Amino acid sequence: MQLNAPFVKETRFGDWFLKTNMWKVRVLDRALNDLLKLLGNHQRRYTNILDVGCGFGYSFEALSKRFHPGLIIGLDADPAIIERAGKAAKHCSSNVQLHAANAANTHLESASFDMVFCHQTFHHIVEQEAAMAEFFRVLKPGGVLLFAESTKRYIYTPQIRYLFRHPMHVQKTAEEYIDIIRHAGFDLPESRISLPFLWWSRPDCGMFEFFGFPVPKKREETLVNAVAFKPLN
Repeated sequence: MQLNAPFVKETRFGDWFLKTNMWKVRVLDRALNDLLKLLGNHQRRYTNILDVGCGFGYSFEALSKRFHPGLIIGLDADPAIIERAGKAAKHCSSNVQLHAANAANTHLESASFDMVFCHQTFHHIVEQEAAMAEFFRVLKPGGVLLFAESTKRYIYTPQIRYLFRHPMHVQKTAEEYIDIIRHAGFDLPESRISLPFLWWSRPDCGMFEFFGFPVPKKREETLVNAVAFKPLN
């Protein structure tokens, strides 16, 4: 792996996993439902949505169903985005356009989106600070960032290191991801942050809890979900 690569492409196993019901229900839908709770009374129609790292496009209909956008831009650094996400884009109830570009340099117009959705993508990006600044740039004032990410603790587990591929030198803790969001200029209060400790994100895959052991209260977090807003001025 080249350290200066803009993103790290997934393994064959990773691509297969992204097509499974486990991914769609236990990972994608679970994260979106948690983000909706954090969004609270700001739930409404978001006309233009940027879906960063859209992969096979399974998030398109999930976003359409929840936010009823007029347009979703599916962004992915993989040049094969049309082949990968074209079917999902075609069948989405909202209009979807696919855009191949790196998250740190999208070539999209400033202040053109009401929402940026970044789900389980940031840990594949090498230039993370630049990408977060780009999210801030393309959002309209008052626009919202929905951010859901696995942390360094999870990415460094043996099973993830073996089955998936990530730029290991840029992985961060939950606190460090939160700092990146705030440093970019976003308004992110503690009340809009969630740290779920889901069974699939734990080193033991939830086996200790299955056998009756309590979930540890003192731990290094494996997941972070956040709802952040671009200030109005």
